Amino acid sequence: MSAADSPHGNGAQPCSTCESWKLAETDANGRRDYSKATDCRVLLKRHQESAECVAGGQG
Repeated sequence: MSAADSPHGNGAQPCSTCESWKLAETDANGRRDYSKATDCRVLLKRHQESAECVAGGQG
């Protein structure tokens, strides 16, 4: 994937923690565990707003 194809649009490296939460949400939705999917979205949002997110809250 080139920088132009980056899901972040600015060539930034994706955050592995963000990717993990997105994958967990997708898995939970596939299992129809909507409560867990909601938890994943909330935790993703909190992570993106923290200083720990290397993608700078984009994603």
